[in-house]
Amino acid sequence: NPPVLCVDPAAKRAVSERQRQFSFSDSRVRNNSSSDPPAEELQVERLIPVVRHNLNNKHILSVKQFDRNTLHQIFTVAHQFKRNLAPEIHTLATGCVLGTMFFEPSTRTHLSFTSAMQRLGGTVITLSPSESSLLKGESIEDTVRNIQGYCDIMVMRHPTPGQVTSAARYVSKPLINGGDGVGEHPTQALLDVFTIREEIGTVNGITVTMVGDLKHGRTVHSLARLLTLYNVKLQYVSPPELEMPREVTEYVEKKGISQTSYVNMLDAMASTDVLYVTRIQKERFPSPEDYAKDSYLITPETLIKAKPGMIVMHPLPRVNEISVEIDADPRAAYFRQAENGVYIRMALLAMLLGKC
Repeated sequence: NPPVLCVDPAAKRAVSERQRQFSFSDSRVRNNSSSDPPAEELQVERLIPVVRHNLNNKHILSVKQFDRNTLHQIFTVAHQFKRNLAPEIHTLATGCVLGTMFFEPSTRTHLSFTSAMQRLGGTVITLSPSESSLLKGESIEDTVRNIQGYCDIMVMRHPTPGQVTSAARYVSKPLINGGDGVGEHPTQALLDVFTIREEIGTVNGITVTMVGDLKHGRTVHSLARLLTLYNVKLQYVSPPELEMPREVTEYVEKKGISQTSYVNMLDAMASTDVLYVTRIQKERFPSPEDYAKDSYLITPETLIKAKPGMIVMHPLPRVNEISVEIDADPRAAYFRQAENGVYIRMALLAMLLGKC
């Protein structure tokens, strides 16, 4: 479904009132047979895409809830925001409040959601777990019930898989999963696919190679599932003990998507269009002895056999996986990827709040 134009409600009412006044005072207005809209209306139409979607007032908990059409609508809005942050966009969410609840450290997800809401004209309140009544024994369920009374939409990160989904049962306002342990990270997967579209021009007919800690990396779990909506090939590169979980590979297999596993990254490089690198997640290991931080390292030499038009992505933070020498390579897309998180989250917030 093609996007249509959104008209600022207040401006539209003003134009309608002027048109009504003209219709009574000047018969030439009533009898005008021209199909062209009045000049006033042309001036107030806003280039904010309004798309036909079913996200209004919905929770965002898993990538499994998306279909291709919904992705198209989200990306249409995000691309418009990225292309032109017009002044009227900054009033879309005026009067709306985003509540953030992060029970794990976060830089990009937390700040990009904050930036997204503020760019839309809304405000943000933040729960700091270390300073909250959780320390007094209050449950997560009671906490989110209270938080929803102070805001219009919420985003939550928690170290326990499924905890955000559980919390969503207790609230009626939209709750977004900002990452749940080793489970899922749906908004990261959205911005990842959006980045691939922006960088390569298509998601179909490409090979995506995921490298690193595929066992604990919620970003690759969500991305692999979301990519099954496209015609892609997936390649996994990891040590045997950090391979992609069976529940993910079985899901991908049922969707008819090709999957190949490697231990040596160079074996997968020549056919790769998107190299998606993840860090070895030290905080997920039961003991320091099990942590192998230098399993894979992307250097300029690594990319010698890579396609000229391929891109390197990373959900960040980067630790030891990508040499800083790669940063100047135009194929290094990870900082552009992080910026795209603002536009995707602006689009989601606006759509969940019913603003477009």
